[in-house]
Amino acid sequence: MIGFIRGILAEKGAGYILIDVNGIGYEVNVPANAKAYLASEGSEITVYTSMIVRDDDVSLYGFSRKGELDAFKKLITVNGVGAKAGLAILSAFTLEELEQAIIFEDSKTLTRANGIGKKTAERIVLDLKDKFRDNAGNQANIEPEITGGTPVTTGGRSEAIEALMALGYSRGEATSALAAVRDDNLTSEEYIKKALKNLF
Repeated sequence: MIGFIRGILAEKGAGYILIDVNGIGYEVNVPANAKAYLASEGSEITVYTSMIVRDDDVSLYGFSRKGELDAFKKLITVNGVGAKAGLAILSAFTLEELEQAIIFEDSKTLTRANGIGKKTAERIVLDLKDKFRDNAGNQANIEPEITGGTPVTTGGRSEAIEALMALGYSRGEATSALAAVRDDNLTSEEYIKKALKNLF
């Protein structure tokens, strides 16, 4: 297993990069918004990798952050989401945007990723929302926003975040505390009370 690769960005192609490590070129599939993909050729880069082995192919998938690699591994556990679909999702969203969409059950937003339909997006939310919520305490900058396409009432959560920040908590602390609240369709006051219990 190759955990990460550090080397010189030798070449960029459609959805992949070549990393020169002491004269050996590693072809790594990366998201379109990856820092490694956006870097200049000749610069030193590091990517955290996952190796996918099939009967007729061995491929490396690389990410600039360990959190992105972890999200990719979670995504490909969902039925119907392969490595290419997982890469497409992480190309369409930042890690924070992906976490936000899944935690707050915004499946419509996920359909913006290339090749992700409504049913697949709903399956991703159903299968992964608890896993992402459980990990939310170690994450920051997950902020709910009203998209208009989600059946979940996120307005109460948004107002609760602003209220908690007014009380002196950071945005990361507030959003993490709210992510741990499993109830939906609560008023902002109810969200605040439950979130405060998670902050003490």
